[in-house]
Amino acid sequence: MRTSTLAGIAIAAPMAAVAGAAMLAAHRLTGRQPPDPITSPDEYGLPYEDVTFLSEDGITLRGWFMPAVESRGTIIFCAGHSGSMDSDLKYAPAFHRHGYNVLMFDFRAHGRSGGNLISFGYHERKDVLAAIRFLKQRGINHVGLLGFSMGAGIAMLSAPLSPAVRAVVSDSGFATLDTIMAGGMQDRGIPAPIAGWMGWLILRIVAWRVGRPLHEAYPIHRVDRIAPRGLFLIHGSRDIYVPEADARALYERAGEPKDLWIEPDARHREIDTRAGDAYMTRILAFFDRFFPCDDKTEGVS
Repeated sequence: MRTSTLAGIAIAAPMAAVAGAAMLAAHRLTGRQPPDPITSPDEYGLPYEDVTFLSEDGITLRGWFMPAVESRGTIIFCAGHSGSMDSDLKYAPAFHRHGYNVLMFDFRAHGRSGGNLISFGYHERKDVLAAIRFLKQRGINHVGLLGFSMGAGIAMLSAPLSPAVRAVVSDSGFATLDTIMAGGMQDRGIPAPIAGWMGWLILRIVAWRVGRPLHEAYPIHRVDRIAPRGLFLIHGSRDIYVPEADARALYERAGEPKDLWIEPDARHREIDTRAGDAYMTRILAFFDRFFPCDDKTEGVS
C-alpha cells in the first residue's frame, strides 16, 4: 500500500469518527426528551388544573395552570432543554403567594407534550404563542414570560410576536446556538479550538434535521424587537454553556426598559442557589413594574 494511501486513511478515519459523533450528538439534541422526575403542584399545596392546548402546527402541549386569588398578572414559565417542566415547579409557590397566576407547560418533544423534534426556538415560538392564545380564551390578555436556558431564548424570540407580552425574564438565555454547542463540547473535556469546530458541525447537522435556517431565530437577531416590553437578563459569570459575553451582547442590543444581573461565580442556571432569596425577590420586583397592583384583574381568580 502506498504511503499516500496510508496517509489518506490516517486522515479519513478520525474525520469519519468525528462526523459520526457529531451525527449522534445532533440526534440526541433534537430527539424527544424524557421527563424529569414527575412531580405535581399538589406537593406544594397549589391549586391547579391539568391543561392541554395545540400549537399552530397541531402539536399537543400539556401543562398546569395555577390560579392566584385576585391575581395581579399571569406568568408563563418556559422550560429549558431536556427533561420537563417539573424541575421548575419549585419557583411557582413564590409567584402564587405574590399574586400571580402561573402557566407551566412542556415544549414540543419534551415531557408530557407531543412532538418528536426539537428546534431550539425556531418552532418552539409557536408553543409559547399557543400558550398565550390559551390564556386569552380565559380572558387573560397580558402575560409575562420567565424563561430558563433554552426556554429563555425562546421567550426572547416569542415576546416580539405577541402584544400580550409585557415583560420577559431570561435566566441563562443564549444569544446564539453556536456558543451553546461549543460550550457543551468544552464541558465534556474537548479543548476550546476543537470544541468550536465540533459545535459548528453539530449545529449544521441539527439545522439539516430541523430543515430550517436556525440562525434566523437566534435571540441576538430579535432582542431589539422586545422593547418597549421589559427585559431582565440574569446570568452566571462562570456559565460555560452560555458565556457571560452572550448576556452582555443581548443587553447591549436590547432596547429600554432593560436590566442585567451577572451573578459572580455562578455556573449555568446556578444563579438561584448562589443568590438565595435575592433570586425570587429581584424577579418578582421586575415583573411588578409591569403588573402594578392597581392593574385590573384578568381571567380567573
